[in-house]
Formats: sequence, structure tokens, C-alpha cells
Amino acid sequence: MSNPLLIPTPSHGVPNFPAIKPGDFASAFDAAFTAHDLEITAIIDHPEPADFSNTIEALERAGALLDSVSSIFFNLISAHTNDALQALDLDIAPRCALHDSRIFANPVLFAKVEKVNSSELQLTGEQSLLLENTYRHFIRAGAALEEDGRQRMEQISEHLALLTTQFSQNVLADTNDYQLLLEEEQLDGLPQFVRSAARKEAESRDYPGQYLFTLSRSSITPFLQYCERRELREAIYKAYTECGQSKTDNHAIIQKIIALRSERAKLLGYASHADFMLDDRMAKTPSNVMALLNQVWEPCHRKVDEESQDLQTLIDKEDTPFTLAGWDWFYYTEKLRQQRYDLDDNELMPYFQLERVRDGAFEVARKLYGISFQPRTDLPLYHPDMQAFEAHEADGSSIGIFLFDFYMRPSKRSGAWMSTYRNQSNLDAHVAPVIVNCCNFPHADPCLLSLDEVRTLFHEFGHGLHGLLSNVRYESLSGTEVKQDFVELPSQIMEHWAIEPDVLRSYARHFETDEVIPEELITRLRAASKFNTGFATTEYLAACFLDMAWHGENATDIEDVPAFEEAIAHQIGNTTVVDPRYKSSYFQHIFSDDHYSAGYYVYIWAEVLDADAFEAFKENGLFDPATAKAFRQNILERGGSADPMALYRAFRGRDPEVQALLRNRGLN
Repeated sequence: MSNPLLIPTPSHGVPNFPAIKPGDFASAFDAAFTAHDLEITAIIDHPEPADFSNTIEALERAGALLDSVSSIFFNLISAHTNDALQALDLDIAPRCALHDSRIFANPVLFAKVEKVNSSELQLTGEQSLLLENTYRHFIRAGAALEEDGRQRMEQISEHLALLTTQFSQNVLADTNDYQLLLEEEQLDGLPQFVRSAARKEAESRDYPGQYLFTLSRSSITPFLQYCERRELREAIYKAYTECGQSKTDNHAIIQKIIALRSERAKLLGYASHADFMLDDRMAKTPSNVMALLNQVWEPCHRKVDEESQDLQTLIDKEDTPFTLAGWDWFYYTEKLRQQRYDLDDNELMPYFQLERVRDGAFEVARKLYGISFQPRTDLPLYHPDMQAFEAHEADGSSIGIFLFDFYMRPSKRSGAWMSTYRNQSNLDAHVAPVIVNCCNFPHADPCLLSLDEVRTLFHEFGHGLHGLLSNVRYESLSGTEVKQDFVELPSQIMEHWAIEPDVLRSYARHFETDEVIPEELITRLRAASKFNTGFATTEYLAACFLDMAWHGENATDIEDVPAFEEAIAHQIGNTTVVDPRYKSSYFQHIFSDDHYSAGYYVYIWAEVLDADAFEAFKENGLFDPATAKAFRQNILERGGSADPMALYRAFRGRDPEVQALLRNRGLN
């Protein structure tokens, strides 16, 4: 029987998931590695002098089979894994890293790329950027080093791939291992929507009649908001903040990752891993990142102090007062929000049924860009909960496939993300993209979202539009293949539309009565939009500072991870009742791979862009056709085919201004 991973994907681009078994991947990767090696050998052995076509574009074409197999494998590892896939991942991830390292550190191949790079060529802007990126990839892989340096770079890449895979698997194992199983009489304060979701989760894990809470944000956040039993809030909060160090030891893995990243940076001539990573981003240097973080930290610090004092005042009115702790913040913040704004999620959520929020995002895309989404029930998917749509232009032409995987389950890692199964390109023929949005919403019926979850859906949809509407020649410059601190602009700007009154009226309807969300509720929601932003900004920035500290020049000597975290918190003057959004042992953004390492700051960097960009829509009209066209043509369609700041200036007509961010967060 033929391997389904080696059969060409149908024209729609969605893999034949039901036919794929874990055992198919080992032989598929073997075949893909071999095919790629042969393609690379053909480039090296090409008899004509190296030029843009036979070297740079040939490298761009090479590895198509490996890209296909890898996208399926690693997407499933994140979204729907199992023991067999995880065992294979410990072998495949290092092999992929070693394979890539050997290609991009190959001295003969590098000599051909270097020759093209040093030639005087008449290239388009996109071709020039492809050449620049290709040359940079070789340099950053160690191609310019001596033989012993190249060999050490290979070893480091292979070892890092194994360690980051182990880190991710440990987080998933600890997350799945923890269960707070409660009886009816222990649910004091929890509203019906929280109870329903917990009961359904318990049933899915064979605990009928009980209520199960997990470390998923969709489970733990409403529990911390409403649970009246302080000892239970403390228990689940501590389990969350100790993830990756309770049953597993991610602290030891982190220390090894940091040492290897530092060694790699120094081999390449950089002072630190942060310097190495930032050299290929908009920010360029750690000092530029720290300047932005500090600029926002000062007003944020003042605001969170005010918020903590307000919460302590509430606690002091209790029959038995106590000192505010981390596990109390959500609970008393919810009480204070209800007092000040007469607003709570229990009142809002009936208007945020998942399917209607999704359709609301679709409607925003239609009004902005003229695109529509039609259900595709005929496509083979990897889980019955998934949904598939085909996107069309206003003239009816197909753009690509958009997949949704909304619900949390033990086989899926935490968080929310966008990925692709096929990237757009126009190199030899037009290739339409296949996009997937993954979230971790509670699997309730109906699934009612919190306001934060509504923003999450719009955020990931924004990433999806970036991939979907890409219109470039080269796949490696397509969609979200941009500088890391530019990638969050399309996602974060979409969040602004989520709570605009006109948009809310289009999708926020009561799941039982079909009543449009009342105007006075919209008014209260908008009035509370900047409530608790001191906390939200503090927990985020604290994680940014922690990330930068781990990847600075002096982190390789750290022996006690909790002590290091405490030292960083003390250094920045962080309040003791607000932990970083992620502590080191479960900080997957920076330790599950390299992409966001020394890069968690990118959300606030991009917020400078998105807050400023959205003001253009506010000035010209929320759905102004000219503004939307400019954003689509200069940002969404261009991917990484030009300098990101040049793209932003082409859209906005000027550089971004940080004041919009401060206004957006209520920190000005």
C-alpha cells in the first residue's frame, strides 16, 4: 500500500488526514530527506556558473516534499498529537535540524550563493530580498566558519532541536496530568457557563457527574474569576505556575538550551543570543527593545500599583481580611469590574456564541477586503471538531482554504496559533494557501466565549488573513514569513474591530433569544475596555523582561531558575502579586523553538504599529475602501517581500507613533 504522505495532495491542498497513520511518517521523512539531498546535489553540480536562477531560485524550489511532510507532521504534533507521534518527534526534530544545518553550512553551496550575492544583477525588489535572505541564512547557519566551527554548529542545532522538543512535551504532559476534580458542593460562586464546561470536560475524561478544571486558560481563567473558595484558587494557580517543574524538570532543560544558544551566538560573532536573534528583526539590538519596554513599563507600573491598592481595599472589607496574592487578582478584579461598570462575563458571554463570533470576523473581512467564506464539508480533516471553508474574492474566484480547530483537548498544546499546510506562491504556477487557526476554547454546547476569547479568535483570524491574502512570487517570502516583530501587526489590528459597536451589532446576538446585544451593554463594555490594563500589561512586560534576561550575555551561569526569576522581578521593580504571564518552565514561546526567543517583546513592538494603523481606519472610516485597499496591498499581500518599515510607511504615509499604543492601553 502506498504511503499517503508521498501521494500528491489534491488541488485544494488539504492532506488526506484520515488515510495518514503515525507509522507513515518515518518512511515519508526518509524519502523527503533523500529527495531534498538530490536536489541540493543537482544545484551544486550544475555545470553553468552560479546565477540567480540556477542557484537562488533553485534553492527556493528544492525541498517541496520535505516541506509538505514537515507541515503535516509538526502541525499534528501541536494540534492533535499522541504517544506515537511524540516518540517520533524526539527523533525527527533533531534530524530536520541537522538536515537543514548541513545544507546551509555546506561550503561548496555557500560559495555559489556568495558568488551570486557579490554579482551586479538587475533584480526586482522581491528577488533582491530573496537573495539577501538566502545569503543571510547561510551566514547565520555558520557557512562562513572554519570546518570545526561548522561541525559544532551542526551539533548545537541538532541538540537544541531535541531539547526544545522535550521542553514542549514536558509542558503538555504536566498540563494533561493536572486535574482539579470537584463535586457540586465545591462550586461556590461559579456561574452556569463555567459549570457546564467543567461538567462536559469531566464527562470527556470519564468522570460523569463531576466537574473538571484543567490548566488550559479557557478553564483556569473563569475558575480564578469566580471561585469563592480561596484555597481552590490557590491550588490551581500554583499548579499553573509550577507547570514544567512538578512532574518534569524543564529547569534543567532550560539551562542547557541557554548554554547552547549562547555558544552558537558567540561562534557567529555575537555577544549574546539576543544580539544574534535581533540582528534579523526590525528592532536590531537589545538596547532598542529595552528602550521600548522601559518606556511602557513606567506608566504601566504606576497603573498596576493603583489597581492592586483598589483590590486590597476590597479585601480589607471582608470578614476575614488577608493580603492580596496572585490567585486573588482575577477574583477581586471581577468583583471590582461589576461594581464600577455593572459588567461581567456571565452577562456578556450569551452574546458571544462561537459560530456567530466566527461569522462576525468573516463579515469584517468581507467589508474590508470583499472576500467571503463558504463551508467545505467534503474535505478530509484530522478531527471531527474541525471546520473547513473556502475563501473567495468578490468576483467569485477562489483564494484558498481556511481551516478552524477551535476546541481544547488533551492532544493539543495550550494557547492559540495560526499555521499553514500550504503557503501561497507564484514561482512556477499559482499555489493557493491552506491556512489553519487553532484555539483552545471549552468544548461546551453552545460554546460561549469570554471577551478575551473573542479577541483571540479575531487575533488568529488576522494572522490567517495575512497568509490567505498573500500575493508574492516566492514561498519563503509568503504570508507570515516576515520579520518576527512585524508578524503580529495583521493579527493585532484585527482585534480592534472585535468590540467596535457597529461590528458588535453585526454578530453579538443572544444565543437563545437572537436579541442583538443591547446598546447599554455595548456602552458598559466600551467603558470597561481599559479596566485592568495595568495588570495585563505588567504580566506581559514582566515576561518580556524575563525573556531578554535569559538571552543576555550573563545567563549561562544561572544555577537556580526560581532565584533568577525573582532577581529579574526585583530588578525591574515588579509587584509581588503579579507573576509574569509565563514563568520559565512553561514559557513555550521562547523555549519550544527559536522563533520567539529574545522575541516575546514583538507583541508590544507590533502594537505600536497596529494601534497607530487602526487610527487611520478611525480617521477615514472603519471600513473605508481606500484605507482597506492600502492595508491589503501594502501589508497583507506583500508578506516578507519588502522591508517591513517601508511597507508600513507605504500604508500610513509616515513612521508609527507610540502615543497611540499608550492611549489604547490607557497608560497615557
